[in-house]
Amino acid sequence: MDKITIIVPCYNEAEVLGDFYTAVTAATAGIANAAFYYLFIDDGSRDDTLAAIRTLAEDHQNVRYISFTRNFGKEAAMMAGLDYADGDAVILMDADLQHPPALIPEMIAHWRAGYEDVCGKRTDRADETWFKRTMANLFYRSMQAASRTPLQRDVGDFRLLDHRCVAAMRLLRENQRFTKGLFTWVGFKKKEIPFHVQPRAAGRTTWSYPALLSLAVEGITSFTTAPLRLTTVLGLAVSALALCYMLVVLVDALVYGDPVAGYPTLMTVLLFLGGVQLLSLGIIGEYLGRVFTESKQRPCYLVDERDGEKFDYAALHREVRN
Repeated sequence: MDKITIIVPCYNEAEVLGDFYTAVTAATAGIANAAFYYLFIDDGSRDDTLAAIRTLAEDHQNVRYISFTRNFGKEAAMMAGLDYADGDAVILMDADLQHPPALIPEMIAHWRAGYEDVCGKRTDRADETWFKRTMANLFYRSMQAASRTPLQRDVGDFRLLDHRCVAAMRLLRENQRFTKGLFTWVGFKKKEIPFHVQPRAAGRTTWSYPALLSLAVEGITSFTTAPLRLTTVLGLAVSALALCYMLVVLVDALVYGDPVAGYPTLMTVLLFLGGVQLLSLGIIGEYLGRVFTESKQRPCYLVDERDGEKFDYAALHREVRN
C-alpha cells in the first residue's frame, strides 16, 4: 500500500482547516491501495490556526503537525514539510482550497504510471488584475530567457513528489529559497496537469504586491546571473557612447572652433552616468546581500512544537557539541 503525506503550509488559516480536511478526505476516499496522512505546518500564525490544527490531530490519527517559533515564510514551511514528511510520495497543497482536491486521484494515477513530479498548471488568471497578470507574464518571459534552467510557466507549489524528489530537495539548504525554481532544477520526470484556481474558501490572501515583488527578485537572483551580465553590457555600451560623443565634440571643436558642450549637456551626461552606476550598484548589492545571508549558515526555520511536544534545543545543542 502506498503511503502518501499531504503537506499543508498554514498561515492564518483557522477558518478553513476543517473544510480542507473534509474536502481532501472525500477526494481521496476512493483511491485504492493508498493510505493518506496529513502534515500541517503552522508558519507562526497570529490567529487560532495552531489550535485548529491541534484539534484535527486529536480527532484524527493520520494528522501530524509542526509549528514554527515565528513566521518564516511559505518557502521555509514547505522545506520543513519535506524534511519531516515520510512515505512513498508527498503532495504539497495550500489550505485555502484554491488547489482543487479533486485533482489528487489524477495526480496519483500519473505518479503510478512512472512520473516523479506531477504538478498542477493553472490555465487562466482571470481572477487577477491586469497589472498582476502583466507582471507575471513579464517575470516568466524574463526567467525563460535568462535562466539556464527554464522555469515551468504557471506551475506553482501544488504538486505530487516521489520520495526520490523529496530526498533530492532535502539536499538544497539555502536560506534564500525560490522553491518553484528548485523543483525545476532537481529535474526528474515531470507531468503537468491543467487546473483552474478555485476561490478561497475563507479568509484573504497574504500575498501583497510587495511580497510578490520580493518573491520575483528572489527568483531572478537565485537562478540567474543575467542582471550582473546586463550591468557589464550596459557599462560597455555607455562607455562606447561616451567615446563617440567625445569624438564628436573634439571634431566639432577642431573644425568649427566651437567650445566644449555647455552646462545642460554636461548635467544630462552626469545624471545618466550616475543613474547607470546606481543601478549597477543596486544589482550587485542584491547578490552581495544574498551571499552575506548564506554565509551565516542559519537554519531555514526553527520548530517550536511538533505533535504536541516542545522542541528541545538544549538537547540538540549538546548533541552538536559532542
